[in-house]
Amino acid sequence: MMPAAPNTPARREPEGFQGFPDDREAGRLRHEYRRKVAPPFADRRRLSATSCMILLRVPGTGLEYRERVRRVIDALERPLADGGKLVPYGVLSTESVTAATPLVAMAAREDLAYNLPRHMTPDRLPHSALVRDVILRVLRDPLAASDADVLRRAAYAGRVARGGLPCWLHKVSGTAAAGDGAVGGVIGFVLSAVWQPLTDSLPRWWWTRRMTHQLIRPAWLSLRRGARWLGAELDEARGSADLFEILATVLDAQRAGLALDAGHPSHRAALQALELLLVQALLADLAVPPAGRLLPRRRRRTAAPVLLVRIPEDTRRAEAVERFLSACHAAGRTAASHLPVLIAVGRPSDTLLAALGNPVAGTLGQAADALRAGDGQPVLVPLDEEPFGRPGQDIARVDPRRFKLPWRAVHLTAWGIVAALVLAPLAFPLGSGRESCVGGEDTVAAARTEPVRVRPAEWYDAAVGEITRQNARAEQYAAQGRTVRTVVWFSSEKPVDETDTLYDGTIPELRGVALWQRKLNDDAGSDEALVPLRVEIRTTGKAFHDAERSARKLVAEVRSGKRTGERQIVGVLGFEQSRKETAAALGVLGKARIPAVGTTATADEMIHNGDYRTYWPFTPLNKTEAGIEADFARTFPIVPRPGPAGGCAPADHAIVIQTPADLYSRGLAGRFRDSFEGEIDVLDYAQDGDFSGAGADDLRFDSAENLADEVCRRLRESPGSLVYWSARAREFTAFINAMDHKGTCGDRDVTVLGGNDLTNVAQTGAFNDKHWLRLYFSGHRLPDTDPRAGTKTRDFADAYDRFVRTTTRGTDPWRQDGHAAVAYDALHVLSLATDLAYRDEHAAPGAVLTALGSDSIRFDGATGYVSYHQGVNQPPADKTLVLLRQTAEGPVAVVACGAYRQGRTYAAHGEPCTA
Repeated sequence: MMPAAPNTPARREPEGFQGFPDDREAGRLRHEYRRKVAPPFADRRRLSATSCMILLRVPGTGLEYRERVRRVIDALERPLADGGKLVPYGVLSTESVTAATPLVAMAAREDLAYNLPRHMTPDRLPHSALVRDVILRVLRDPLAASDADVLRRAAYAGRVARGGLPCWLHKVSGTAAAGDGAVGGVIGFVLSAVWQPLTDSLPRWWWTRRMTHQLIRPAWLSLRRGARWLGAELDEARGSADLFEILATVLDAQRAGLALDAGHPSHRAALQALELLLVQALLADLAVPPAGRLLPRRRRRTAAPVLLVRIPEDTRRAEAVERFLSACHAAGRTAASHLPVLIAVGRPSDTLLAALGNPVAGTLGQAADALRAGDGQPVLVPLDEEPFGRPGQDIARVDPRRFKLPWRAVHLTAWGIVAALVLAPLAFPLGSGRESCVGGEDTVAAARTEPVRVRPAEWYDAAVGEITRQNARAEQYAAQGRTVRTVVWFSSEKPVDETDTLYDGTIPELRGVALWQRKLNDDAGSDEALVPLRVEIRTTGKAFHDAERSARKLVAEVRSGKRTGERQIVGVLGFEQSRKETAAALGVLGKARIPAVGTTATADEMIHNGDYRTYWPFTPLNKTEAGIEADFARTFPIVPRPGPAGGCAPADHAIVIQTPADLYSRGLAGRFRDSFEGEIDVLDYAQDGDFSGAGADDLRFDSAENLADEVCRRLRESPGSLVYWSARAREFTAFINAMDHKGTCGDRDVTVLGGNDLTNVAQTGAFNDKHWLRLYFSGHRLPDTDPRAGTKTRDFADAYDRFVRTTTRGTDPWRQDGHAAVAYDALHVLSLATDLAYRDEHAAPGAVLTALGSDSIRFDGATGYVSYHQGVNQPPADKTLVLLRQTAEGPVAVVACGAYRQGRTYAAHGEPCTA
């Protein structure tokens, strides 16, 4: 299973090569193109996701147009080849249509199958080969009758021609048939009655049965994910049991059109139907096998197939390739199909654009976002003339992981190893051996060391702008006589610079609020039982400094009686940080009996404001999180072992860093100390010098440099230690930078385990150059790339991607951060309570609070399954909590606890979730 050493010789520029036009945001497209075609090996499961179609519209006419198309195609093809294909790809044009390949999809299949890189899957394309053979049989003589048996024989003849066991059996059968006429008596009878059927009829029958199972109705033992694609696509397959009977029925419907002149509309429609059928078969082939982790064939899916399409200037000549592009779009919309990376270059006709749903013209940056998101939607990018007049930019060669051995050899070897391991205990006792590190042995370091550049004012205003638009929609509902109410969202101050944005979840939370409000308004159009909500955004200063005063102002407004109709306030959302100020604000709201639903405030003390029971936290409390993290640190191998053997071991010592005056930090650190079964050192760190709440014996530091010195000293004394970080992300960044200046305490990696406050800055890539840092932290939803993530989590991630792509510029760093999903689901909670309360339009103000405790708040959300216990203002039962490991490619869930989908509980997961 060893990967082959990459072959990276310097490339020589071909004569006339000009590079990809250096247009606006072309750099982003070049980067995402390489990453989409050959993603990092650890992230190869994204290859199973649906891709998109990109249309690059080239300006100019005549020779100038053709040269520009050639230039763009050459620039996109060049990184895919180096004296041979590096990935499966094809370049298609009208020249691809020949007598042997009358459909562009046939040429696409041949290009993808020809000269495939060794040991890279998919290594066979059986479904499209079968469909191609039967289509060619019909195209040769459209009016000739071709029943199921004729198509079956034509398809099997094609299978024989491709070699393998059917070819060998066919030769044996043919030899026997040739000798049959020369041999009489018993021997001749045996040859004709037994041997020839055994080597011809029986193999053909078995092959037909197997193809039927794979394309229409899988056998009960079939594990192939590509099964049933034809049965799902064609109405003719409903209730039928034979593949070739279905194909005969489908193709018979196109015979009359195929017999007409080439320009006749019915002829074009027939060709379009055949193109679609063949494209569906090709996409089903390309989807098998899915990219996985351990299975040897799945490990070889390390690159995406690529199709580059030239669109001629002449619309009539472009008809064939546009027919292919239209078929790809139609087939790619189904759940069973996965488009390759498909980029068409030229001038798409209005007919094609209409078939593709009239995509709105965008930029190369939006095309790059579409490649990354893979939502299956076509993207049209008009290229400017000016970049074609100057030198372009080269696209670096893709470098997918390659393998020396075929997957079948590895498969057999793996089974041999499994058998040996099963039998080994009978002869030898198993030793403890070396434990691998949870989440891998790599650090957070990546090849790209620059953190993502954020645009705080622009991104904040975009989210606020969407909420303003949704407020206007809600007010339109109110004007029509619908019940509409108002929710207040409390946040810290508006982020104005990049540094503050890194340590604040305001922007992703606002996006989550906007997304749920928009969905609510959309659904309310058809459901009269839903209560549309207005959202008022109120800032409370840096670090929620004015939260209590803002809460008193809100209480005064509610008590004044002036907030009526759609402006009547039914609840409060937000307070994403646990601080003394936010806890005091919740106390004010509690006395006034105003319901509040939290987002990511996790301190236990937030709900201990008297006995008001008006605050309903949404995320697990510190006592739950700290218990899980303590058990994880004590029992899971996360601390690197010293010495050449490598590997990791559980932590036997924890250096706990807290900010004692911070409610969240002190509470999380205290509960970790109570749960961790090992030695503990506590270090207080407060850059502002406020050490109120610190223990009498705690060491105190207001300098990151001094703290780094002390941590390094303790790590040298206790090599099995981890750093448990409960302070805020801003302090963490200062500490990490100081550790880096100090030389990271020698040549060993340092393991840090922290809370959810670290997610904002970690995912921006701020630590991507720290080759010594192993970082674990908590989160509140699974990454959508995790196979355990539920459908609603994936749907939310898709909606979030579309929102970011259509409302902002730049690279979003928080795609896998849980803040947006938490805000989305928290507003959903408050919305459901409002729906319950205002079934009677004249409900009392306390009705929403009653609804929150009614045991009726249950739904499958972006963060997992949400269900509150009746009358208990605690977080939802078994609320999702994940432990993430930051890698160079992004966060990876190493532990998932709770109801990340319905029916999952903490108890069902075992350690560390049951701590």
